Amino acid sequence: MPPLERGHREKLVEIHTSFGELLTFFCKNTTIHGTIRLVCSSPNRLKKVSWGLLLLGTLGMLYWQLGLLLEQYWRYPVIMAVSIHSERKLFPSVTLCDMNPQRPGSLHYHLEALDAFAQESIYSLYKFNFTEGRDTPFPNVPDPKSPFKLDRGIQLQWLKHLGNQHKVGFKLCNSTGGDCFYRTYSSGVTAAQEWYHFHYLDILGLTPTAREDSHHSHFVLSCRYNSEDCQAQHFRKFHHPTYGSCYTFEGVCTAQHPGITHKINLILRTEPRVGLPLLSTEADIKVMIHGHNHTPFLEHRGFSVRPGTETTIGIREDEVRRLGSPYSRCTDGAVSVDVPLLYNSSYTRQACLMSCFQQLMVESCSCGYFLHPLPAGAQYCSRARHPAWGHCFYRLHQALETHRLSCDSRCPRPCRETSYKLSTTTSRWPSAKSADWVLDVLRGETPSLSLSPGRSQAPRSHEAKVNIFYQELNYHMVDEAPVYSVPQLLSAMGSLWSLWFGSSVLSVIELLELLLDATALTLLLGFRWLHGAQVSQPETSTVSVLPCTSPAARGCGTKIRDPGHPVGGSGEGLDGGVRLSSSTHTLTSLARTSGPGPSPWGVVHRSVPRPFNIKEAA
Repeated sequence: MPPLERGHREKLVEIHTSFGELLTFFCKNTTIHGTIRLVCSSPNRLKKVSWGLLLLGTLGMLYWQLGLLLEQYWRYPVIMAVSIHSERKLFPSVTLCDMNPQRPGSLHYHLEALDAFAQESIYSLYKFNFTEGRDTPFPNVPDPKSPFKLDRGIQLQWLKHLGNQHKVGFKLCNSTGGDCFYRTYSSGVTAAQEWYHFHYLDILGLTPTAREDSHHSHFVLSCRYNSEDCQAQHFRKFHHPTYGSCYTFEGVCTAQHPGITHKINLILRTEPRVGLPLLSTEADIKVMIHGHNHTPFLEHRGFSVRPGTETTIGIREDEVRRLGSPYSRCTDGAVSVDVPLLYNSSYTRQACLMSCFQQLMVESCSCGYFLHPLPAGAQYCSRARHPAWGHCFYRLHQALETHRLSCDSRCPRPCRETSYKLSTTTSRWPSAKSADWVLDVLRGETPSLSLSPGRSQAPRSHEAKVNIFYQELNYHMVDEAPVYSVPQLLSAMGSLWSLWFGSSVLSVIELLELLLDATALTLLLGFRWLHGAQVSQPETSTVSVLPCTSPAARGCGTKIRDPGHPVGGSGEGLDGGVRLSSSTHTLTSLARTSGPGPSPWGVVHRSVPRPFNIKEAA
């Protein structure tokens, strides 16, 4: 580069004059490996082409792998990080049910008619006759004051025409008698229970008061924790149509230490079943352990405790914390969910699913399922008001089980969820040696400590003992963590840049600078081309001749042409004339003359197409 002339200043922005100059400067000065080879290999075309192809290939591989990396990042994958913590824990809620549902007095006649219908159906299939000795005989017709009539069209039957002679079930049709389908079961016991349960809920749907339980039982005989008796306010009682009288222990008890010595001890007593035992064949106690202020769904997560045994339940707790959007879909409560929660409890996914299903039942079947709370303004399903509700319910329930309803997408999991892992052991209780006096004491009788060897033991088919304790206070915390956070993404991108180019962030900025310079040069050359096209059109040119007063005068008779067509350079050859350069101005040239005349100078006016500077010749 020539040295700067006097008076020349460095410009704020320097633009290269051509793309070749721009690329040469970039290849010589960039920190990207291999680019200098393009300049050094200029005399050897083969090497230059080879290095050019290598650079293009590595650039393609780089952006291909960057695309894969960004695609995986935008999927927002997560990993589960497990950590172990130890602290004092509150005992979870414990729900216990006696499996002895009581019949509402207002529906006594209807349920008796259902029992008679069930006896007839089972006898027609299996020739089994129920034992005599019921408290009240089966009536032939229900209460004549009620408009309800038992639908005998939905009866338990063999389904041999379906290709399997062992299938048992019942038939359901819509309101027009079409679109019929069969509820089939390979087990006759399961078929009879499901059939009876359908008719049972159909009868209970006649009146909302059927949910009320006026039965008072002494189900919980004893409850102690840490050598203290449980208080009545620690229990919440409710009635379940299938599982009978239920009690939820919600005492705020803190486990100070793990182990069976720090346990909740419960002694329970069940009562004899009333009526035809088709709702449940279990002679057990239903138990469920769940979180505080959570609705217990016994049909999904409950387990059975057998009377006459001592069941010890050990608890281990796990807690899951989810990230939420955009990594996973979860919610911090029912506020952000578009399904109104029908249960008066904290948000759980199961409560949301049942609320969503009940709303779809009301929308599709015009009534609600009896086992779930009702939305405002709705009523429970019964054939007296909704003749085809069974067909609608089973179709909708099948869609829910096969995940074809919108409830799965509308009910996200909680962002923070606690689960309990249980381990149980069972032993006989009371033992053979202590059964008599223990059961006598529990039943309020005088204990007999000196039992004769021939005395028979008291029946022990209705009492059970349950122990609940924390196996350990350590609990697992499962946290979601993103596979690619922003720092990890930048680190992976930097690794790819180093692999293919051996470059850094500054190298990326150099590429951006090259792109900006190339864009500016393209715009500048395009603007110059457009401007040159405009001034290239034909223009009127004035040619003036310097007057000659003497043949010896220098420069006389010389024509001054357009700078686009110079003669002898840029106007040189004019003695005492001017030096022309590229500019667009009106030129006033003074030519020296000799001899007489009005003036010794001739004035020449000239219009040229481009701007120029005037400089006196030396």
